[in-house]
Amino acid sequence: MINKPIFKKSLEMRRSLEQNILKFCPLGGFEEVGRNCVFFEYQDEIIVVDAGIQFPEEETPGIDFIIPNTTYLEPKKRDVKALILTHGHYDHIHALPYIIEKIGNPIIYAAPLTKALVEKRFEEFPNLPKLKFQIVRNGDKLRLSEYFTAEFFDIGHNIPDGLGFILDTPVGKMVHFGDFRVNRDIKGNPIGENTFRRLNEMGIHSVFLDSTNADIEGASKSEETVIKELEILFKKAEGRIVVTTFASLLDRLATIIEISEKLGRKVAINGRSMKDNIQIMKNLGYLKVKKGQIVNVEELHGIKDDKIMILTTGGQGEPNAGLTKIANGEHKHIRFKPTDTVIFSSSVVPGNERSVQTLQDNIARQVNEVYNSKFLDIHASGHAPKEDLKLVLELVKPKFVVPANAYYFKRKACAKIAREAGMPAENAILMDNGQFADISKTGFKVTSQSTPTDYVMVDGLGVGDVQEVVLRDRRMLAQEGMVVVIATISRENGRFIKNPDIISRGFIYLKENKELLDAIRTKLKHILGRLPRHQHPEADYIKTLVRDQIGQLLYTKTKRRPMVLPVIIEV
Repeated sequence: MINKPIFKKSLEMRRSLEQNILKFCPLGGFEEVGRNCVFFEYQDEIIVVDAGIQFPEEETPGIDFIIPNTTYLEPKKRDVKALILTHGHYDHIHALPYIIEKIGNPIIYAAPLTKALVEKRFEEFPNLPKLKFQIVRNGDKLRLSEYFTAEFFDIGHNIPDGLGFILDTPVGKMVHFGDFRVNRDIKGNPIGENTFRRLNEMGIHSVFLDSTNADIEGASKSEETVIKELEILFKKAEGRIVVTTFASLLDRLATIIEISEKLGRKVAINGRSMKDNIQIMKNLGYLKVKKGQIVNVEELHGIKDDKIMILTTGGQGEPNAGLTKIANGEHKHIRFKPTDTVIFSSSVVPGNERSVQTLQDNIARQVNEVYNSKFLDIHASGHAPKEDLKLVLELVKPKFVVPANAYYFKRKACAKIAREAGMPAENAILMDNGQFADISKTGFKVTSQSTPTDYVMVDGLGVGDVQEVVLRDRRMLAQEGMVVVIATISRENGRFIKNPDIISRGFIYLKENKELLDAIRTKLKHILGRLPRHQHPEADYIKTLVRDQIGQLLYTKTKRRPMVLPVIIEV
């Protein structure tokens, strides 16, 4: 049953429907992996989909993560009628605490596990308003507002409660799959094709398609194959087994715990986020564990090595994560032993290749057996590769497809797949973050309208206060270092009262570069010596001269541009 409309429109507005269009805009996820957030707008109603974070890059040193820019939505927050969450991964839900008030605290439509993960996240933000949830499950059809109705359906991914939905709008039916893959049996045959065939019967206007793996040939790997390979590895292991994977890869975690129980191994969980997620799974009944099967890491010393399974976070080489601490000898209770078997049961997030390789090298020096998914089928991605995407488009047969949730290169690969599936080239719509599209009953056109989607960065307790100029300074410090010039001068005539102090960090070791140090001091005297004697020199003016001319001197001498920080003390 569709519930009753909760908003009423004027007769004039109803009569003007045919003259209007549906607007679509991505606020994130269309030029990167993560920060997934899009919205649909019709008249004075807005439906937002997902609110995820993007993890920091080399170009964002010191940043915790990046969240969607909601500049467009903030003055229209009364128009935001619903927020739909497709699943519980961080790149789809973790930005919520930072934007929920900015978008008017709308009703959140989410599956039970997704809701529980969001609520756990919000425990860290006690001053935020109480969230308004509407639990949704496969087959639920709900009216979100006057113009929007959503029907939800199960979709394959690597976390329970993944949902796609059909958004019924005045211009047609829009389908959003979130992140998904086509589930397959151990022989490689697709499972759940009926979902896609049913969409075909409904006459879908546009499909918004996860393109994360669009550039990867072949079809999805069966999760059964992964389970089989893991079980073989587990049986071969003579000592402890250490498995690292994403804390949010809940299907995999549940499977590993079940296999461990069958093989008589106790499971210790290393990593707060992983512990929290497994506890949520147990509370909701998604994971049934025999009493005593899961133990604390503090108890491992009393258990034989061949009866231990350690599940840990940190497979992406994060500096402070559980596996990294073990590898660096910094963990309070776990040290690697040569007899350990370490298994990386996850893919490498783009950008983390070097840190993961360094971590694997470190571990390989300490244990005899290290495995990853490059050599064995011990990970199945939750994102559909080329053959899956082609199959879905052939089954659904939408008018338009919008490649989503990936870099441009991958989205362009998805557009090519659409052509191979028989769609006209112009019906595969490539958009970037912040662009608007006008959707009519027969068309889908990217317009010149746009909204800011520049990075909003979370750094400690600060949200949005780290701007590009701050990042530029951080990058300069990381690449070139800094030189601090501390000069005490006379307030009367601007002359030195004592010899300037020169401090260098990350640039050169000044004690071994006396000639350069002398050149800096000579240059400083030259700068101050050319100031007019008949007027009081401004400290800011002196700082500018020092910054520019000392900077040029250092570049001339070293071909490097460290950050020059003048400190002028007037006495």
